[in-house]
Amino acid sequence: MAKVVFPDSFLSFTGGEREWHCPAENYRDLVQAIVRRWPDLQEPLDKSAVAIDGNIYQDAFLEPINPDSEVFFMSRIEGG
Repeated sequence: MAKVVFPDSFLSFTGGEREWHCPAENYRDLVQAIVRRWPDLQEPLDKSAVAIDGNIYQDAFLEPINPDSEVFFMSRIEGG
């Protein structure tokens, strides 16, 4: 089970739930599971980067997620 940690900006969508344990083989599976549980999170997820076990991916759509991974979402930083 991957441990998913949501930023403060997501807590209104998740009903205040900060962490969620989810079985997922890759980021796509994880996003699909999150959207099934919290449909209103689709747009914020589309505008987020993800850190999987400390590695930040701007486009992590197929990145593998191992059991016991920690996945953190964050807002994308536009520009430079």
